[in-house]
Amino acid sequence: METNELHRGRLIDHIQLIVRDLPASRRFYQAVFDTIGIPIAGEGDNYFWADELFISSADSEAAAGRLTGRHHLAFQSRDRATVDAFHEAALAAGGKDNGAPGERPYHPGYYAAFVLDPDGNNIEVVYHGEAMYSADSVKVTF
Repeated sequence: METNELHRGRLIDHIQLIVRDLPASRRFYQAVFDTIGIPIAGEGDNYFWADELFISSADSEAAAGRLTGRHHLAFQSRDRATVDAFHEAALAAGGKDNGAPGERPYHPGYYAAFVLDPDGNNIEVVYHGEAMYSADSVKVTF
């Protein structure tokens, strides 16, 4: 089945990762978010968050003392250079290479890189090729 139009931002409200070493994760994700242009939106003693990703330590109230386990998270990029910059910055911030920047066989133009975060989560930044976006973000007002 051919897809001519994709809608993003309707399935996931938020994701929470519970990590072993919050300062190490903060350094790693700060480097990642800096390269893809997403600011850290807030933080406290045992958590921080950006956009719809919440990262907290096992001693946070929401964690109930348990780590979340391994996940794969893919962040969107607007170009190949950002994918390359992500890979370099994530490795410099303590990540482990899990796939150098390059084209992948998922569909024509799929260019991505993969890095394991300090807890072993597989973090990907992907550029899907030339595309038109209807908006830079979805604005929700309460």
